[in-house]
Amino acid sequence: MNVQLKSHDKEAMPMATDTAEAVPVTVAYGDGIGPEIMNASLKVLEAAGARLALEPIEIGEQVYLAGHSAGISSDAWDSLRRTRLFYKAPITTPQGGGYKSLNVTVRKTLGLFANVRPSVAYAPFVATRHPGMDVVVVRENEEDLYAGIEHRQTDDVVQCLKLISRPGCEKIARYAFEYAKAHGRRKVTCFTKDNIMKLSDGLFHQVFDEVAAEYPDIVNEHWIIDIGAAKLADTPEDFDVIVLPNLYGDVLSDVSAQIAGSVGLAPSANIGADCAMFEAIHGSAPRRAGQDVANPSGLLLAGVMMMVHAGQPDVAQRVHNAWLKTIEDGIHTYDIFKPGISERQVGTSAFADAVITRLGETPAKLPPVTYAADARPFTVPTAGPRRTANKELVGIDVFVQSTAPVTQLAGDMRHADNGAVELAMITNRGVKVWPDGLPETFCTDHWRCRFLAASGQPFDHAAIVGLLTRLAEAGIDFIKTEHLYTFDGEPGYSLGQGQ
Repeated sequence: MNVQLKSHDKEAMPMATDTAEAVPVTVAYGDGIGPEIMNASLKVLEAAGARLALEPIEIGEQVYLAGHSAGISSDAWDSLRRTRLFYKAPITTPQGGGYKSLNVTVRKTLGLFANVRPSVAYAPFVATRHPGMDVVVVRENEEDLYAGIEHRQTDDVVQCLKLISRPGCEKIARYAFEYAKAHGRRKVTCFTKDNIMKLSDGLFHQVFDEVAAEYPDIVNEHWIIDIGAAKLADTPEDFDVIVLPNLYGDVLSDVSAQIAGSVGLAPSANIGADCAMFEAIHGSAPRRAGQDVANPSGLLLAGVMMMVHAGQPDVAQRVHNAWLKTIEDGIHTYDIFKPGISERQVGTSAFADAVITRLGETPAKLPPVTYAADARPFTVPTAGPRRTANKELVGIDVFVQSTAPVTQLAGDMRHADNGAVELAMITNRGVKVWPDGLPETFCTDHWRCRFLAASGQPFDHAAIVGLLTRLAEAGIDFIKTEHLYTFDGEPGYSLGQGQ
């Protein structure tokens, strides 16, 4: 890299002196504390001999306010698609509606399906109740509720669609096992809530089990997310690699980082088949901006992961061991400083200088890292060929807005029965309220009315059009429909609580 690092200058473009060996990387200095911790991190990487050609881009708050709803411009996209490597400081998303999550946009647009977040305890030098903790959370990055597909459907009810795909599950499960294999990990644990979300989380669990069978040398297990999270918080030493759907992974990776010692120490890698992004997991902390107090460790350790990914494990090893020696020597920023444990409290720049001073050294008490000898790259997994099931349309769920009592609604809906299509069930927020509902069940104005084909009758799109036409003529305010299919004879829809 060999660049002159100075105060953040968004017009400057640091260039490597040895471009023949330099790896192009897009760099975003971010908002809040972002420029300070990025400058500190790049300074350390440069001192360690990183061979990088930097392309700075603008992202974040000012880009949002300039009219780009995702916080990134077309020029920045051009850089990312050219370098395929992104080193990103935290950003600030303006308050109020109309602004998309930049992280979600970048991850999904560039296919960065695997979010890898290590959480390591550095006891006794960083306070923690779990000194033996060394957990890696592998989070699915593209699907789940983070699809961001939401609708307000009635006065009372909004919905958010949870989308889980078999290819998405397969890629992330296989990545978790390949990661464990490459890093000498002993076990991969899957967390889901498939006792309730039997189809979506059930698919994630099912595919995990299928992939696990291909790795007999690695222990595998599954936990329901609530008790699994409790176990992680209480006994993280029992876990090694944890693979989760998107939302659970987002929440529990922060929990994992904090109980290891501090969210401020946690790095994050976002990996896809063609591109990768490296960042700290914490936010932009605007209240700390410009004070030279922020801890650059999360972003610096993300830089270490980036150097391994970029084929420079020698640099990664030098930086990581120097960082460990700095932590071991008690040179700490305010967020992890503890009297009696820490030796000296320093700011952002001084911490970077302390790491640079220790380049070439290894920790005496904390385990040193050996990337240069042990880095074992692996091919980013892709999903296998899709299998087409025998798919049969058997009914439709019609969602209706109404404040009428359920008995009246059922009577109105049954006027649409025509002998070929019959009203089978009405639910309110997933609980069956007709037939045989209970008066104690609280109901909103949002109803699911399930129509199925009458016994022995065919069901097709023409039957759906006819049904909806009759409902419209009856003045029914239907707001959404979902087709009901069987796949190889198995229902591809939930049956509803109480059914």
